Amino acid sequence: MTGKNYVVARIPGDGIGPEVIGETSRILEAAGRKHGFSLAWADYPFGADHYLKTGEILPASAVEEMGSMDALLLGAVGDPRVKPGILERGILLTIRFHFDQYVNLRPAKSYPRVPLPVAPKGGQDLDTLVVRENTEEFYIGIGSRTEKGTADFSLDTKRGLYSLEGKLRGTFSGGVEGAFQLGVASEPGVRRVVAYGCRAAKARGEDKITLASKSNALPQIYGFWEDIAKDEAARHGMGLGIVNVDAMCYHLVRTPDLYGVVVAPNMFGDIVSDLLAGLAGGLGVAAGADIGDGLSMFEPIHGSAPDIAGTGKANPIAAILTGALLLEHIGERTAAKAVEDSLTAFLAEAAPGDLPVEFGGQGTTRAVGEAILERIQ
Repeated sequence: MTGKNYVVARIPGDGIGPEVIGETSRILEAAGRKHGFSLAWADYPFGADHYLKTGEILPASAVEEMGSMDALLLGAVGDPRVKPGILERGILLTIRFHFDQYVNLRPAKSYPRVPLPVAPKGGQDLDTLVVRENTEEFYIGIGSRTEKGTADFSLDTKRGLYSLEGKLRGTFSGGVEGAFQLGVASEPGVRRVVAYGCRAAKARGEDKITLASKSNALPQIYGFWEDIAKDEAARHGMGLGIVNVDAMCYHLVRTPDLYGVVVAPNMFGDIVSDLLAGLAGGLGVAAGADIGDGLSMFEPIHGSAPDIAGTGKANPIAAILTGALLLEHIGERTAAKAVEDSLTAFLAEAAPGDLPVEFGGQGTTRAVGEAILERIQ
C-alpha cells in the first residue's frame, strides 16, 4: 500500500463521456481504497456545451494548472452542434502538444465473451501493445495546397524536443494544382518512442519489438526510422523485427496474435492500432493513453457517441480499461491489475443479459460499472 494521494484532472467531455467516466471514476476510487491510496479529482467543464455557452475551448490557465497534476482522465470530445475539428484541435491536440505526449499507447487484448472476428492461432489470447509515435511525421501539420500551381509554406514548428525553422516552395509546371504534406522525423523523437517500446516489452517479459515501416517506398523517412530503431533497440538489449506496414496488416488479419509490442511512426500507428482494436473485439474494449514525461492523458478510443447519450446503452468497459492504464502509469500497478481482473471476471461470469448492450446483453452503463465495482470491493 502506497498511502499516496493523487490529484487527477478530469474532463468528462461530450455525449457518453460523462456516463462512462462516471463509472470509471467510481471504480478507480474503490481500487484506491482497497490498495491504500486516494484519488482527488480536479474537474473541468471543457467540451461542446461549455464552448456553445461561452465560446471558450481550453484556456491557457487551465492547461498550466493541469500540469501540476498526476494525470488527466478524458471522456470524449465531439458534438454534431460544433464544426468538426474545433474541439478536437482545441482540446486534444492542444494538450498533446503542450505536454509533449510523444507516445500514443494502444493495447489490443481479447476478453472473455467478447466476440473476435478472427480467432488467434493455437487458442492463444490476443495481447498486443501498439506504441505509436505521437508528435511527428505527417501529422506534424506542415504543408500547403498550391495556388496557381505554387505552394510556398513555412516549416516553423515548435515541439518539446526542438524548434523547426525554414520555408519550402514548390511549383507544378503548367499551373497544375496540387498539395504538399511534409513528414518529419528527428533522432531524439524516434529514439524516445523506441526506448519506450523496449521498456514496455521488457515489462511484458518479451525480448523483442517489431517496427512497422515502409522504407522500400519511402526510404528517407522510414529508412531513418529503421536505422535509429536498430541502434536504440540494441542499446536496450532487445531484438528488433522490421515489417512493412502493408505486410503487417495482411499478417494481422490472418494471425491476430502474431506480434507482442509494435512500435510505429505516427501514421502507421494510427492505422495498425485501429485494425487491432477491431481484431480485439471493437472499440468497446479499446483503451488509449497519450504518454509524455510530464502530464499524461488517458482517454478511451470510442468517441462521444451522441446518438446513445443518456440512454444507458453506453459500454463503460473501454473507459474502465483506460482507467487501469492510468493507475499503472502513476505507479499503482497492483490496483491497475485488480481493476482489469475484476472487469475480466465480470465478462466471464455475468449472465448473458447482464453484459453491455454492445456485447448482446441488456446491461446498462451503471449496472455494468456496479458489477465490476462489486468485484473490486
